[in-house]
Amino acid sequence: MEFTDAFKQTGPCCFSPDSRFLAIAVDYRLVIRDVVSLKVIQLYSCVDKISYVEWALDSEYILCGLYKRPMVQAWSLTQPEWTCKIDEGPAGIAYARWSPDSRHILTTSEFQLRLTVWSLVNTACVHVQWPKHASKGVSFTQDGKFAAVSTRRDCKDYINLLSCHTWEIMGTFAVDTIDLAGVEWSPDDSAIVIWDSLLEYKVLIYSPDGRCLFKYQAYESGLGVKTVAWSPCGQFLAVGSYDQMLRVLNHLTWKTFAEFMHISTIRNPCNAAIFKEVDEPLQLDMSGLCLTDDFPHNIQGNSPENVAEGNSRVKYKVMDFPISLPSQKPAIDKPNPKQGIGLLSWSNDSHYVFTRNDNMPTVLWIWDICHLELAAVLMQKEPIRAAAWDPTCPRLVLCTGSPHLYMWNPSGACCVSIPLPNFVIYDLKWNSDGSCLLLKDRESFCCAAVVSMLPDSSEDSSDGE
Repeated sequence: MEFTDAFKQTGPCCFSPDSRFLAIAVDYRLVIRDVVSLKVIQLYSCVDKISYVEWALDSEYILCGLYKRPMVQAWSLTQPEWTCKIDEGPAGIAYARWSPDSRHILTTSEFQLRLTVWSLVNTACVHVQWPKHASKGVSFTQDGKFAAVSTRRDCKDYINLLSCHTWEIMGTFAVDTIDLAGVEWSPDDSAIVIWDSLLEYKVLIYSPDGRCLFKYQAYESGLGVKTVAWSPCGQFLAVGSYDQMLRVLNHLTWKTFAEFMHISTIRNPCNAAIFKEVDEPLQLDMSGLCLTDDFPHNIQGNSPENVAEGNSRVKYKVMDFPISLPSQKPAIDKPNPKQGIGLLSWSNDSHYVFTRNDNMPTVLWIWDICHLELAAVLMQKEPIRAAAWDPTCPRLVLCTGSPHLYMWNPSGACCVSIPLPNFVIYDLKWNSDGSCLLLKDRESFCCAAVVSMLPDSSEDSSDGE
């Protein structure tokens, strides 16, 4: 891997959908850089600190959410003199997003009073009353023709289907939820999945005309669904819940065909590879060194206790069975307990899915859906902060707030040390073609060029330089 120098950032950073540009928020300035050279292409000044950044799908426009103001500003890369400013006045703006056609901006007001569709073509606007959530509860079809918007009125949840061409409401139907938590179109646009709040385990599959195709409830009298994700192929629906289990439904019968438990001790028989992050001190052979009597012994850093400082490397060690995984007990007197499947994502080929059980924050589980078994377990020293699949192949990267980047693919796993002083990775993102990785520290970022897949792993996979 090749790493760039570190650059300043104070907020959101994201690649453009066409992988050509990188947008970085630096206080009230929006910096647009070329992904290959990282040269500044455009520099825009907003009226306040930038809270949120999102590219339009055509990579021509970009919006900045200034939620302290509250206001939204949009810019054009091809027309630097063009600008757009959206101010909802007393209603405020809690969230903003692009429509699939890249010519409309959807904003949600404070307290979910209304969702407004603003046109960049003719300055027209359309209102949808009582959206259920600010940032959630809106999903677009893959072809960009329709939007499903969740609303709530008279103590009941509804789904409004909007045409993304005219922005007229094409239909509305009530859903059987107590407190709707999320909505998502299937990748083939044939179904809509809706799930209830954590107080009620309920996953509902609806057709676009409002028919309930299936109702799934794994158990009652317990905290319910925590994460939901469609596989890219559209054939599987993964549901992670607070009972520390991952359940996978098929798209033909909507029945569960796989249930994966996140157990604290893994025993044989098991075909998974267990990779544990360990420190390996560098062994220095000093037997052949000889110092003369006049050598200054009081130079800082020459004392024996400083010899080993920084002289260690991180690597993965393949562990044997049985092995116990570190876990934590969630606090029973606090809301939103750190328990259950809080992180869930599919590989681009729908072959693998990774999960993180939040009461085992240092462990990442990788499941093989084709063979319905555990493929690998990555045991880190620190809690996992972010993980992401390569959008072009089954390759996974993760970070833990350390100066190391961790990678896995079906051939093995390795640790990569970041060659930048005092740089630790708190977040990471792929660009859409899988050639570049954005790594974020608290106030800086760098990019990593990823050139090839991991080599075949040996028993101990060590650092990559």
